Amino acid sequence: MRHVIGCHSNRMFQPEANIARHQWTMASVSHRGGKPNFLEAEVIRNQSAFFRAECKRLISETSKRCRDLQNDQTQKLDRRVKEVQFMKTELELKLEEIVVETDELLLLQTRVAKALEASREPLRVTLLCVEERRKRGPEMLQDEVDRELLNEREVIEGVASALRRVSEQISEQIRLNRSAKYTLEQDLKEKSEAQHADLSCSITPSHAPKLQQPPIIGTAQQSLLVSPKQWESISHVNMAKAEQQKANSASLRALAEALLEQTFTDMQKQLQATAAAFQLHVQEIKSAKSQMEDQLAEILPELSSQRKIRDDLNVAIKETGQALAKAQAQLTSRNQRPSKELCSDPAQTHLLSEIQWLKASTSRLQKALVQSEEKERVLVRCQLELQHRIRCKADYLYMDEVVCGQHREAVTACRY
Repeated sequence: MRHVIGCHSNRMFQPEANIARHQWTMASVSHRGGKPNFLEAEVIRNQSAFFRAECKRLISETSKRCRDLQNDQTQKLDRRVKEVQFMKTELELKLEEIVVETDELLLLQTRVAKALEASREPLRVTLLCVEERRKRGPEMLQDEVDRELLNEREVIEGVASALRRVSEQISEQIRLNRSAKYTLEQDLKEKSEAQHADLSCSITPSHAPKLQQPPIIGTAQQSLLVSPKQWESISHVNMAKAEQQKANSASLRALAEALLEQTFTDMQKQLQATAAAFQLHVQEIKSAKSQMEDQLAEILPELSSQRKIRDDLNVAIKETGQALAKAQAQLTSRNQRPSKELCSDPAQTHLLSEIQWLKASTSRLQKALVQSEEKERVLVRCQLELQHRIRCKADYLYMDEVVCGQHREAVTACRY
């Protein structure tokens, strides 16, 4: 436009080419002589008319060029607005996807937190049962229940540790998702501002009032402008990062879902194994206690009979002693007979034989009494031992069936 305007300006100020040189010279001489020259006025008038024609043509060309430039600029602005709108649509889609993914992670984080919180009560009950069973005293032998309780503690602690780790990973992924979301929002905000500016430019009429000429952009500012490829690449990079975080979120969600299912299965399996061990041990204790009670029921009558035998032996020893004393007294009395009367008659022989038999019988009765007393002591020891074991079994039964059983009633594996 400047070139066109410059060309026409030069042409406007050139002298009229149709006037002959000698006419122009004569007009100048006549004018210098002070005489009126109508030819000079004609020349001036023709030059003015030509200048006016050139101005009109310049105005027409400039107006047309301006309209063409403005129409071309409007078309370019419209295309740019559509490009920005397309990019905004892509950004909004990615933004919606990352928001949905973040919401899914937040819900998953809540489930993981609930599962972690739910593992605390089973662990507390398991440790409580371990401590209670350590109070068994001298019979503190590691049985199947102890082994299953220790396995249960390891499983629950492992579950809690895995859930804590995945919860930390989810928190970090949520932070990354929100960072990607912020980047997309900022990009969308800038795109909206640019689109608004382009729309304002496309609908602003050229005759709008109070239009001010903006300052000319210098070379340093122009160097800061990005190319269309760079402009498009910035948004593509932002969307690629968001897509990567979305993929990472999906992988993490799949991992967390699998972990929740696996931890539920492991805890349920271990709780069932521990419950089965408790049930079997309770049945074994009841069976052993019942057998001991049967043995005690048989020993008590036997102990009573043994005591009666002991009493009978004491009576027999006493009676035998009395008979022996009588026989010895008779022998002493007969030994005081006159010497001529001391003959070994049948009475004397029978008396001596009776005394010998009574002594032997007394010895046998005393030995039997000693054995009876020993049997009685053995039976008493057995009775006391059975009673002690029965009390211990009752205590163990109360511990496993009542104390641990009541604590473990509310312990269940829940799927979250």
